[in-house]
Amino acid sequence: MSNSIKIKNTDLVLSKIGFGTVNAGLAWDNEDAFEILERYINLGGNLIDCARIYSDWVEPEIGRAERVIGDWIKYRGKRDDLVIMTKGGHPKMDTMNISRMSKEDMEYDLNLSLKALGIDYIDIYFYHRDDLSQPVSDLIEVMESFVKQGKIRYYGCSNWTTERMIEADKYCKEMGYRGFVANQMLFNIASDNMKPFPDETMVTMDKEMMKYHKNSNNLAMPYFGLCSGFFQKLEAKGKEAVMDSPYYTESNLEIAEKIKDLEKRYNCTTSQILLGYILNQDLEILPLAGASKIEQLEDFMKTIYINFDKDDFQF
Repeated sequence: MSNSIKIKNTDLVLSKIGFGTVNAGLAWDNEDAFEILERYINLGGNLIDCARIYSDWVEPEIGRAERVIGDWIKYRGKRDDLVIMTKGGHPKMDTMNISRMSKEDMEYDLNLSLKALGIDYIDIYFYHRDDLSQPVSDLIEVMESFVKQGKIRYYGCSNWTTERMIEADKYCKEMGYRGFVANQMLFNIASDNMKPFPDETMVTMDKEMMKYHKNSNNLAMPYFGLCSGFFQKLEAKGKEAVMDSPYYTESNLEIAEKIKDLEKRYNCTTSQILLGYILNQDLEILPLAGASKIEQLEDFMKTIYINFDKDDFQF
């Protein structure tokens, strides 16, 4: 298995696992942040995933995660070996039902992101959500304007439906644009059998979306690949510790038993099975994973080197 993915019709070469930074400024900051981020690079990673909204749900700081990434980039003195991704257009936390994806909203978020990150351009800039009231063509043109200004190199989407992505692809083809290079969605070993997620604005990858990604130049980049620690907590503390999780269903409890069997077979960890499941799907796919400790990072990055049999993941 190659340790990198080249996105079609771009010059982007990405490590097989991207580092999600929702924990930046919370679980680690300052020197601790520099250490964990640099460790990710030393382990062969190059893809840093952030968002303007991370982690505004903890007051009082706004744009905390981007500030931490920016501090690190300034500290290390270079960014040429990194692929920096961030997202804009997320609704405000207290009004999730009100879209923030006007051109003015996106410009506001993008400029704040560039300032916080301390960089001149973002490698892949994402719509963090979709606004179905806006024509896809208008949303694409906003991103294209950012490309023309040199503020972003490429753009992607997060939590878009397959139908809207197909519409976007069609428009971009007509206009001669490269279009979306990546799509971030909820997908993991347990997502097919989970209860509805509390945040209704998140989109889960289904069979239709998987088929779309097999046939498109839009790379699948699932988030929540580690199932928010559900299986680790279940194994360590028992059912009582996870009963309030949306992943707590009979089908996923059965999957937990299969995960234990695979851990024994491959002499590996739960996290490695969870990311192995994603990496062994029958399509080009790049999971995003976060860590609150260096040990967790070192653990999941070893997944790349495990020679799994794809048949073992046919649940």
